[in-house]
Amino acid sequence: MNNILLKSYLKCKRKAWLDYKGDKRFKSWSAQNSIQLVDQYKNFKRLAKGNLFGGLKACEKGYKGVIGIKIKNNLKEGLNIEVFPPLLIKTKGQSKWGKYKYIPVVSKLGKKATREHFFDLALCSIVLENFAGVKIDSGLVISNFNNIFNIEKIWLNKNLKKKTINVFLEMVQSLKDNIPNITEDRKKCSICPWQTYCDKEAKSKGYLTDIDGIGKKTATILKNIGISDFKQLALSNKLDLDKKLAAYKEKNLERTSKFIDQSKSYSTGIPIRIRNNKNLSKIIFREKPGCYVFDIESNPDNKHDFLYGFLTIKNNNHGGYHNHYEPILNLKNDQNSTYIENIFKKLSSENEWPVIHYGDTEKIAIIKLAEKLSLNSFEINNLKSRFIDLHLLVRDNWILPVKNYSLKTVANWTGFKWKYKNVSGSKALFWWIQYNETKNQSFLRKIIEYNRDDCQATLNIANWLIKNHKNIEPID
Repeated sequence: MNNILLKSYLKCKRKAWLDYKGDKRFKSWSAQNSIQLVDQYKNFKRLAKGNLFGGLKACEKGYKGVIGIKIKNNLKEGLNIEVFPPLLIKTKGQSKWGKYKYIPVVSKLGKKATREHFFDLALCSIVLENFAGVKIDSGLVISNFNNIFNIEKIWLNKNLKKKTINVFLEMVQSLKDNIPNITEDRKKCSICPWQTYCDKEAKSKGYLTDIDGIGKKTATILKNIGISDFKQLALSNKLDLDKKLAAYKEKNLERTSKFIDQSKSYSTGIPIRIRNNKNLSKIIFREKPGCYVFDIESNPDNKHDFLYGFLTIKNNNHGGYHNHYEPILNLKNDQNSTYIENIFKKLSSENEWPVIHYGDTEKIAIIKLAEKLSLNSFEINNLKSRFIDLHLLVRDNWILPVKNYSLKTVANWTGFKWKYKNVSGSKALFWWIQYNETKNQSFLRKIIEYNRDDCQATLNIANWLIKNHKNIEPID
């Protein structure tokens, strides 16, 4: 039993159980965890001013920062515990090693410190106090969010330590029991290495939260009125269900209808058309001789859009189309404006062509760049009018048998195959971080290939929309 399991338990009881007892064959590699480890090491190195060493001998010698140690102790009679402090940083005090002591440090990716960070610091301090013969009343949470290095001091009082011990004992009992149920609050499941394993079980058991738009609150309400899974939801009468939801101030016939139809599609695997738009091809391609398909890769924590990928589709006048991909790179995050000039040179070279994208990120990014260039309101409005958001078109015209309507999910469902298996935005971000650390061009090439595939996947969705729109009758 250790602090690593405690961190998992605080995220999700089921995750902790799987980390402890689960079959590791069903556990996937997590890009998010790798990003966290890379960022953590950089932050630790910065805090210790490069003076990082591993093992207990480093504590004995009084080095500034110590990583890679394991400390064993008895939390209470009959309960052994191990802690793996992410970092110990040397500070003033008195310990068994001399006229100095160490306090625990954790690193975070986001803006705010959470109870996961507080409890990790507290548990490490409890074991370290016994081991080093010293009182530890504080620890540090460090981060480099938006390229601002921040050090936050956390007071580790008796109340926090008591709460930590109680939660740890609760976790110990949970790990002895049967596997916990899948959490209803599945917002963070997308970055969990056990997601695929849990998703299969959730679908087989008809979890309501598998239905797009249904979160923990709505699922609880539906269960209270007698609907326990999405198969029951699919068979519900829309008017009757909406009346029952009125008692919970959730009456909304349009939304209720969408939940039921989404459940029907998800249960049967059959898409449902919800709008009869005869001019979908005209809406997407605008009857122009070509178009751009556009996708961005970015590091959101640093507000850095580092790759703008354009797929140019042009009629070759022989009944076919010429397809050309061009990546425009912003490697130094606005240190020069060349990339902006190249983007607008491309967009203005065919200034009537539509710009097809998936989601609102791309349009927002380009408009911000246009404002940087001081384009006038007429030019900006004209630019806005060229953007075609396929995500909105999909949602307006279809209910698909999918868990969510992300680019990856929808493109996969339409049959698109990515060059790299199990690829994701997190993995591309991991490659970007690796490129920045090593300057190894192979990581940059992988990102470019991934972005090219994202553009092709977007085009694949556009073609699917046009190809299939006339084949299935709209629902009543």
